[in-house]
Parts: sequence; structure tokens; C-alpha cells
Amino acid sequence: MITEESVREVIDTARVEDVVGDFVNLRRRGNNFTGLCPFHNEKTPSFNVNPARNIYKCFGCGVGGDPVKFLMELEQLSFPDAIRWIAQKYNIKLEETEVSEEVRAELQEKDSLIITNDFARQYYEDQLHQTDEGKSVGLSYFRSRGFRKETLQTFGLGYAPAASDGLLQAARAAGYKEEQLEKLGLVRNGRDFFRDRVMFTIHNLGGKPIAFAGRILRKDARAPKYINSPETEIYHKSDVLYGMYQARQAIRKLDNIYLVEGYTDVISLHQNGIRNVAATSGTSLTTGQANLVKRFTENVTLLYDGDKAGVKAALRGVDVLLMADLNVKVVVLPDGEDPDGYMQKVGATAFEKYLEETRKDFLFFKADILLEEAGSDVAARTTAIRDIGATLALVTDPLKRAGYLQQFSGKLGLDESLLVQLVNKAIADRRTESRKTQEREERRRQRERRSPDRATPTAPPTDDPDEWGGMDEPAWLAGAEDEDLPPEGPVGMPTAPAAPTTPAEVPLEIGHGFQEKYFVQLLIRDGHKPYDEASNTSVAQFLTANVADVLGDFDVERYRKIVELVMHYLQSNGAPPPVDWYSRHTEEGVRKLAVEALNSPYTYSPNWKDKYGLRLSQKMPEENHRLTAEIFLRIFRMEKIERKGRENSRLVAQYEREGNYDKLRTHLKVQMKLDEMRLALAKELGTVVLSR
Repeated sequence: MITEESVREVIDTARVEDVVGDFVNLRRRGNNFTGLCPFHNEKTPSFNVNPARNIYKCFGCGVGGDPVKFLMELEQLSFPDAIRWIAQKYNIKLEETEVSEEVRAELQEKDSLIITNDFARQYYEDQLHQTDEGKSVGLSYFRSRGFRKETLQTFGLGYAPAASDGLLQAARAAGYKEEQLEKLGLVRNGRDFFRDRVMFTIHNLGGKPIAFAGRILRKDARAPKYINSPETEIYHKSDVLYGMYQARQAIRKLDNIYLVEGYTDVISLHQNGIRNVAATSGTSLTTGQANLVKRFTENVTLLYDGDKAGVKAALRGVDVLLMADLNVKVVVLPDGEDPDGYMQKVGATAFEKYLEETRKDFLFFKADILLEEAGSDVAARTTAIRDIGATLALVTDPLKRAGYLQQFSGKLGLDESLLVQLVNKAIADRRTESRKTQEREERRRQRERRSPDRATPTAPPTDDPDEWGGMDEPAWLAGAEDEDLPPEGPVGMPTAPAAPTTPAEVPLEIGHGFQEKYFVQLLIRDGHKPYDEASNTSVAQFLTANVADVLGDFDVERYRKIVELVMHYLQSNGAPPPVDWYSRHTEEGVRKLAVEALNSPYTYSPNWKDKYGLRLSQKMPEENHRLTAEIFLRIFRMEKIERKGRENSRLVAQYEREGNYDKLRTHLKVQMKLDEMRLALAKELGTVVLSR
């Protein structure tokens, strides 16, 4: 397996103009190069190569990326093969680690399963075309759907005979092990699993058969209409879309994917020229499927049957697409129609025209349905608006969300600020629920680790004792129990008011909770003060602008929420909130934190000097609020980025072990970017960081 250092050397060495130039006739235009795009047919060059950024981009079909991605997509190479190709071009000697016997056996096992599945695919196809039973039952069905011979071959359609062990006997005769057939779900208890059914082959992105679906043709109330292969080492249903292998090139070219429900819908549309189509196979969309789509396009059009069930299906599972930052549109067919049937009825040209004319943005589509159902009922309409706000909260891109908020405030007849509050509450609720789930899981793990005779509480989780940004460790990290927590909190943070505090009133901060608390206290205490008088910038503007990209990584919901409140205030008023805005706020948590911040002296932890080698100004922090904000912000960002780096490094190691080179490549790039950010911050702090 190629080492991470060698992969980085290849990526750093490869020049996009060199790699692309081996396949495309490039001509210089200014600082860039142009040529005819190799990914789609064109007569006028729209393919652009940018040496300065080391990327290519086609402004005709939308493809783009770096030299490695170019090779993977054009030559259909795996990530390691693309790395080897570039290494050979530049005479780079690759270092590779020995693969363990365990890993080698696992890879061989997966190859063996795919080979066995390919035998089954060929068997089902032979049964369809070469036996009387297959021709009279299976082939006649496919022909009744209008499927041509080349379509049957493209999708690997076949027939499983009614005999109880036809596949098993054929596999034995060909030397295949029954154990492999059972692992793949092709055989159970000495009998074929798929019998008397037409067969649909499910491919991976490399075109290899990884699973099957079988449809029964005779009416049998006791038998399900479709049965599928079980989950195996090579097939994870939640990560697969039917027809994606056949559609992937068209999806890239057209920068859009149509998602339908059924196998025959995919096949019919593909045969009639609409090839950027895949199916969810009748299940709700998953995060894995959303991530799969995003590898090819950011634009999704859901295509569903024109009945109430179809409309409900259009609403089901779309959350994961929005959270993946995909642009989602919906087409609902005329009442009683499905994609395959409607295509057959009106023809391909009219069908495509219908898709173009009736597609609608999903968020507006959903809003129209909910508001129509609510009618003039005030309570129902209120519920509908909250539901719409929750859906808007799933849009992760802030600019896109802002655009929706402007349009929806008019559509709903609401003041935009009220809608913003609804959306922010939905975001906070979702994050709170997510954190509660994580905390419950952490408590469960702690209970499992705890010895049977130990009844004392276990400390909240932390990734690393160094997570505290140079501040002294909280009491429980030093071995104290919950009741030993000092009222004044950890050294290096503002001390709490002198008022007596019971243990129940002292929240246990997890992760970066203490740093986040101090960040908020800086906002309260110094936010209204000037940061840069020349640009009329306040400390609050400086802090919030430089924390926006890591706001989603806050560990404590209440601190994140206060930062968002300040950001909203700045946006609405163009100036930072005054100190009394916090102390008089309608939310009790904000008021309490304001009292604590305003009654706490500035103190620095001595660990800051030890960890970061800081040399602070001779002025006290209260007299030098600008330096205080700058120093803390840099340390705060460094801690967040270092944690992200550790998490990403674990993923890099995991994907390398699993041989998941697509994800490995992505996370190696993420690691390089995080390292760049760490080094830049270290330079600003005047400290040294270790390379990863």
C-alpha cells in the first residue's frame, strides 16, 4: 500500500498541464491553456487548464479537478493506479507498506465474492436468452416493457428459473464454493434464494456485479414482489443507487441526476435517451447515497409518481440531500402515472419537455403542499411554517440559506427577522439533539468501562489533555470528583461571582467548553470596544468574523447560540451590542453569563506561556483588549484546527486500511489544508507545530 508521504509527494509534483497535455491538445491563452474537452463532444474549446492553481475546468460540461482526478475519471483508474501513473511519469519512487496477511486475505475474499456474483449474473442471463422457460416467462416480460436486446445487456437483466437448485448445481459444476454462494445470499439451506423471478443486476461504480434484485411475475399473496441480496462485504445498500454505473458519465455531462424509485423506471428512461437517472430502489434516501450523488453533481431532480403516495415519497428522505448541500428539485407526474408508463404513453420528446417545464425547487414545492393542507386554520398554518423553517435550517450554505429566507419571508407573509429566528431555533434544536445523542453514547461507553464496584461519576469526554489551549485542567481532569469542582472554575478563565454555587449549578464543560465560554466572555466584556479605528471595526466584529468557519465545531450549544445572537445583532444593527444588552437579555442564560463575565478579573493561565511561548504586552489585558482578542482567537482556532487534524488523520488511516481510495484522496487533501492553516497560525503565534 502506498505510503501517505509518497502520495503527498506525487500530488505536490504533478502539474496539471503536463498530465492533461498527454491526452488533450492544449493551446496557451494568457496564463492558462485551452483545448477540446475529453469528457464531452464539443467543437469550440471550453476546457480550461490553470497551471497557477493546478486544476482543470470545463465550462461546457462542468467537470473539473486536479491531475489525479483527471486520470481517475478519464482513464477510469483507481486512486492508487492514478498515483502510480503520475509517479512513473515523473520518475518518482513510491514507498509502499507491506499489506498484512489479514488485509490481503480480506481483499482476496472481496475479489472472490465479485467473481462469484459475476458467474451468477452470467447464469441468469443465459437462462433468460437460452432456455425455453426463460424466453417464455422472463424475456416476454422484458419485451412487454419495450426493453431492447442491447438494454438487457447494458443492465445485466436475466431470469432465475423455478428449479430449486439450478444456480447451485451450475456453480458446483463450475468449481464455485457453496460457502461463497451463501455469503452472497444466492443460496440458502441448499436451495437457490432467487427462483422464478426476472433478475436485475446491481453494479458498483466500476461495473462489477455486487448484488441482485428479483421480481416475481405471478400473483402470489405470500411472496413479496421484489427480493434483494442481503448486505455483504461488497454490498451496502445504503451506499448504492441502482443504475449509477450506467448513468455516471451522463450525470457529469449534464450536471444533474434524476432520482426515481424503481428499477424499470431507470431502464426505460435510459433506453429512451434520459441517461442521467438512478433509483433509490423504493427506500428512503441515505447519507451514503447523498454523498455518492455529490461525487458527480450538486443538482438532483426527484421524479415521482403522480399520486398521494408519490407526493409523500417526494418529501421523504430529502433532508439528507439538503444537508449534503445539494440543490434539489421535484417533478411530480400526472395523477396515476409512473415514469416508465408515462414515458411509454407520451414518448421521449414530450416526456423530457414535461420534466423541464414542471420541475420545481423542493423547498417551495414542500411549502406549497404544507400551506395548501393547512388552509386557513391558524394552528395548522403555524405548524406548517415551523416545518418549513426546520427544512430551511437543513440548507448548510449560508448564502443559499439567506436567499431562501428573503424569498420565503414574502411567500409566508412573515418579517424576515422572525423567520431567521425560527430557522436558528431549528438549527439549535438539531445540534442539541445531536449532542445529546453523542453524550448518551459516551455515558453508555463510560458505564461499560466502569468497574462493577465503582459508583462515582466519570468525567466528561475529552480527546486529549492538551485540548484546553494551555489553560489549567478542570478539576475532574486532575482526579477530583464532581462535588470537588471549585466555584471559581479553572485557572486561566474568568472567575465566577462570589455568590455561593451548588454543584448542580456548575455545568461540566466537555471538549472545548471552557475555551468557548471564555470566547463568549470576551464578546460580552470587550465586544463593544474598537478593534481597528481606521476601519471602524469592533472587537465583536473581529472575533465573530474569524470564528464563523469553526462555529459548527463548538462543543457547547449555549455558547454557540450566544455567538450566533451577536452575529445576528451585528448584521441587523451594523454595530456591536452594548454591555447592557447581555445583562438585560430575555434569555436567562445570556444574563447569567454576562454577570459572571463582568464580575471576573482578567487572568491568563501560565500554561499559555509554556505551550505557546507567548510574550504578552506589559499592559494588563483590560487595558489592551485588542491584543487579548488576537491572542485568544489564534489559540482558540489552533485548538479547533488541531482537533480536526487528529480526527482527519484517524480517517486517513481508516480509509487506507479499508482501501477506500476515493475517500482517502479527499481526506489527504483536507489534511494538507489543515496543516497549512496550523502552520500559518503557528507563525502568527511565534510557535512551532509538529508536522503530521
